[in-house]
Amino acid sequence: MNRSLRGLMAALVLAVPAGCGMTVAPDAGHAPVAQACRPAPGVIPAGLTPAATFAAVVARVEPVAEAACRERAPFADCDFLIVVDDRPDAPPNAFQTRDPATGRPVIAFTASLIRSAANADELAFVLGHEAAHHIAGHLDRQRDTAVAGAMVAGALAAALGQRDAGSLRTAQNIGATLGARTFSKDYELEADTGGTVIAWQAGFDPLRGAAFFDRMPDPGNQFLGTHPPNSARIDTVRRTLAVLEGGGRV
Repeated sequence: MNRSLRGLMAALVLAVPAGCGMTVAPDAGHAPVAQACRPAPGVIPAGLTPAATFAAVVARVEPVAEAACRERAPFADCDFLIVVDDRPDAPPNAFQTRDPATGRPVIAFTASLIRSAANADELAFVLGHEAAHHIAGHLDRQRDTAVAGAMVAGALAAALGQRDAGSLRTAQNIGATLGARTFSKDYELEADTGGTVIAWQAGFDPLRGAAFFDRMPDPGNQFLGTHPPNSARIDTVRRTLAVLEGGGRV
């Protein structure tokens, strides 16, 4: 994170009301679930620069995402590091990864995505979505399916007589790619659900935030594609939001 953004966040943390905690009474057969109270919406001042808007969103969403992480993934590292890639040629993008040295979860935004966001709700939804990937353990799950795909493809290639190192390596690479993509659409929809919950609990409008998809190329329902159709993603947000607004749990 660059120094100017860090300073903006420090100032805005003081201006943005902190979230509160509550324990929801358990349903039959379920343990009590600690959830963040939903703050009043509309706390991000209008007319801020894109960087200041993003800093305000981070100040509001990050503690909610970390609370959700501690609740749903108690053995995970929930100390998110949120960084900005300010390279002028970096296209609009956001992704979740880990610091290779420490294992700390990292959420990265490019500056071009921050500038292209139409409002704070879009930034909050994207941030919640990327945090939800970590909470659901998608990196590890994707790695496991990639390894399994590589093993199966390598064994099949060997059984078919392709025993030279180059052929086996090619088969394993193809298998790993297919394995990694097997559940990628499901992971995206699962992260959309989690992102909706996090953005809503932080006081933002996830459906307004999901309008971000309307400006993205629609991947449709491609065979072995990595992302589901935009319509499916918006439907997921809409259904999740209806449950939350009705007082239900997701």
